[in-house]
Amino acid sequence: MKKLLALSVASAALTGMAYAQDSADYPPDADAGSCFARVLIPETTEIQTEQVVDRPESSEIKVIPAEYETTTEQVLVKEESVKYNVIPAEYETVTEQVVETPERTETVVIPAEYETYEEQVLVRPAYTTWKPGNGLFGRTASADGTGGVATGELLCRVEVPAQYDTVTRTRIKTAERTETNVIPATYKTVTRQVVKTPAQVVEEKIPAVYDTVTVQKLVKAATEETVVIPATYKTVEKRVVTGGGGLEWRQVLCDTNASPAKISEVQQALSDKGYAVPVDGSFGPATLKAMEDYQRANGLPVGYLTVSTVESLGVSPGYVGN
Repeated sequence: MKKLLALSVASAALTGMAYAQDSADYPPDADAGSCFARVLIPETTEIQTEQVVDRPESSEIKVIPAEYETTTEQVLVKEESVKYNVIPAEYETVTEQVVETPERTETVVIPAEYETYEEQVLVRPAYTTWKPGNGLFGRTASADGTGGVATGELLCRVEVPAQYDTVTRTRIKTAERTETNVIPATYKTVTRQVVKTPAQVVEEKIPAVYDTVTVQKLVKAATEETVVIPATYKTVEKRVVTGGGGLEWRQVLCDTNASPAKISEVQQALSDKGYAVPVDGSFGPATLKAMEDYQRANGLPVGYLTVSTVESLGVSPGYVGN
């Protein structure tokens, strides 16, 4: 029974995973063979001017002292209080019968009898999912030490077939049953102290204590005269980000859908743009550096061979799956 439950939970979890891959954490739905990578979109900025405070508004305060007079008055030295006197309780000894062992029942369980049989169950239904892939020249979802910029994940759409398993189930042949016997309660005689007269509290009030003191009484409060000095301003320039700067899923060419011939077309286009790159159909370090230099120079997402980069070079982005 436990093995069958575990298989059912695993099946539900895998099915949920397949449906969850259509969420915002995955690329948009696409045909098998297409690849997407999460890339950093370059920021765009502009210079803006604004007025800022050079010296904030301030004020000078002239204080006219307060005027006082000397008087005598009664002040509270000790507040009125209450004292509580406790008269202890009186007790007496009594004897009584108490339950030593309560009545109980004993139940004898006669176990059930079971038999086993085998059955085919679905472990995991068929589904379409995103599979992690490698970028060109070994690019993965983390920094690879080649000096390139890895800004996200690279996923490919694949079909995963359903999976079945043979499980052994158990069913009841003879149901469990019980027999119940009643065991009577037992008692014992105990002696204990009980309250004869409860404790009492007698309240005693203690009056407040006052004293005569000499104090300074305010006749006229202190006043202030405020002189306001206006603020001064100056014009400053600042660079403001107007767009970009976030991660977005972009369609890319990778080891799943880019042929050597297509890589050669990209290399030739980079060479025609003045970048030092061999035209050999192999996406090596020199090609990676030339591609990233071209992307930075043209405000394109850096780190993967995106379709926008290929089109910017004048190369058709055709690949397997389209």
